Amino acid sequence: MNYLFFSIFLLFIQYASSQQLEYVDFISAKAKVAFGNEKHKEVSGEVIYNLEILKDTDSIFIDAKNFNNIQSVLNKGSIDEIYNGKQLIIKYPFKANTSHVLEISWETNPSKAMYFIDWEFEEGNKQIWTQGQGKYTSNWLPSIDDMNEKIEFDLSVTFNKDYKVIANGKLVDKQLNQSTVTWHYNMEKPMSSYLVALAIGKYHKKVAYSKRGIPLEMYYYPEDSLKVEPTYRYTKHMFDFLEEEIGVPYPWQNYKQAPVKDFLYAGMENTSLTIFSDAFVVDSIDFTDKNYVNVNAHELAHQWFGNLVTETSGVHHWLQEGFATYYALLAERDIFGEDYYYWRLYEYAQELIDQDKAGGSTSLLDPKSSSVTFYKKGAWALHMLREKVGGEAFKEAVKNYLKAHRFKNVETQYFIKEVEKISKQSLSDFVKVWLEDDKFNYDIALRSLKKSVFIQEYLMVDCEVYTSKCSGFLESSISDEAKSKVISQIPDQIKKENFKSSIKIRQAIAKALAKIPPKLKPEYETLLKDASYLTIEAALFNLWRNFPEDRYQYLDQTKTVQGFNDKNVRMLWLTLALITEDYDLENKRQYFRELVDYTNPKYGFEIRQNAFQYLNQIQACNDECKANLKQAAEHHNWRFKKFSEELLELMK
Repeated sequence: MNYLFFSIFLLFIQYASSQQLEYVDFISAKAKVAFGNEKHKEVSGEVIYNLEILKDTDSIFIDAKNFNNIQSVLNKGSIDEIYNGKQLIIKYPFKANTSHVLEISWETNPSKAMYFIDWEFEEGNKQIWTQGQGKYTSNWLPSIDDMNEKIEFDLSVTFNKDYKVIANGKLVDKQLNQSTVTWHYNMEKPMSSYLVALAIGKYHKKVAYSKRGIPLEMYYYPEDSLKVEPTYRYTKHMFDFLEEEIGVPYPWQNYKQAPVKDFLYAGMENTSLTIFSDAFVVDSIDFTDKNYVNVNAHELAHQWFGNLVTETSGVHHWLQEGFATYYALLAERDIFGEDYYYWRLYEYAQELIDQDKAGGSTSLLDPKSSSVTFYKKGAWALHMLREKVGGEAFKEAVKNYLKAHRFKNVETQYFIKEVEKISKQSLSDFVKVWLEDDKFNYDIALRSLKKSVFIQEYLMVDCEVYTSKCSGFLESSISDEAKSKVISQIPDQIKKENFKSSIKIRQAIAKALAKIPPKLKPEYETLLKDASYLTIEAALFNLWRNFPEDRYQYLDQTKTVQGFNDKNVRMLWLTLALITEDYDLENKRQYFRELVDYTNPKYGFEIRQNAFQYLNQIQACNDECKANLKQAAEHHNWRFKKFSEELLELMK
């Protein structure tokens, strides 16, 4: 079959970095990491690399970005070295088939890849955590950026004894010092350097064990003990399911998960250590609307697809994100059922269609593709491939592919050839349609979706153009998704009896019924008591807007509700309390003070963003608010940074 489309591009991308790979193989790294003044982001350490020379060469290099001080020793002797601000270059007449020990000491103040949270404040949730993918571990640890170089990393981290240190691998020792503890972690297998990680903070942990006895360590903030179960719900179930479904044992000693403040993404699949946004730390009510299950399953699947086998370049990024998205969906199907699986595929298809219409569609083999393409189109490609070759052949091919390339780097053709071998089918047409074509083939996808009776029903139910059938849909036995669709299309047809429904239907009513008929007022008011923060938020705003005479009542009823971690309900409540005439006058100043305080950096960026938005809407962003907004415009989270920059521009 023809792989010319991506093979030529791959050769171009890899040319420069592959040069060193041909000459040297870095086998292992033992790193000692210590911290100075956290306010100044001071980190230092020593790392010892064991390496083997494959071909004669007069130099090798280590990536090390913007270090203040860096020095090296080769085989216990001094050497000629050059540091150019990006790489430490070791000049030496290396001979093929020789082994060497390279020792590097360094000091730096990383501007990215390692993040120091809240150390400049008396209050706050003081943490240090890393993010290597897309940021480069070489910003804080002299290492190899090229993901094709896999090394066995062992970290020893010394830090204040009041904090826990979590890192890749197994904790093999804790050395108690006078005011610090040195945590010694061991990795038995190699990985790319972007997967090296640590998280430092004040944590407790809960440990469960998989069916095979793998420790599953679930970390949480001390104040969040009641949120542990809903946050980590189904973790063991999904771990056991994925091991069985993938057919290859989990490849690392243990699996750890730790929430952090102001994370850059939803989660990151560092080898044996997933770091995730603490916005996904939820209570039992949160779980209804927003939970960690999908992110949990996605990052766990990466331990095979991304960590055990790693792309050679961005051309093959779908082998990581597409696979993780697909297998997360399989894990969720095992929990929530077949209808849920097809519903999520349908939602993915809608995102891809929207992307097509916006002119943003690209090939799965384009390294510049969007996340929607890599994740959602990648998952769809695997769904269609499984349908084409059959479940048994698909599973066998995946298992063989992983075993053949374990702890190595992979390209798309490796996987496709394995599927062709097992299924005895040519996949040339499949590759063209699902991997190489820019567009998402919705017609083919729709035929697959319609194999689900659930999706058939959803597509059939449509009241965009009202017909006599529509009046009976909300009293029928159609799915909640179909009823929600009808509610959004004909909100004026909602009746009292429709409120006697599931949380999902009641939430759809809360959102759709912006103008509340007086006859439905008593029923709509009951939405304020639902176990859903999205429902309460929508209901409070709509009731406040529709019935001014009862605003005091609605505010009193919801006065203690906080909502999600971003305080969605509390922020709305404070704003409405401030602009409601004569409401609780003696506490108005306190409410304003609270809302402004939420813009402070001691809070997570999700809380701060909500506060900035509401204060801007009521034109009440005072000097303190504006000062905090300027600080937010320098934030490490690029989405929050962009939001803050744009809001500052609007305020000029």
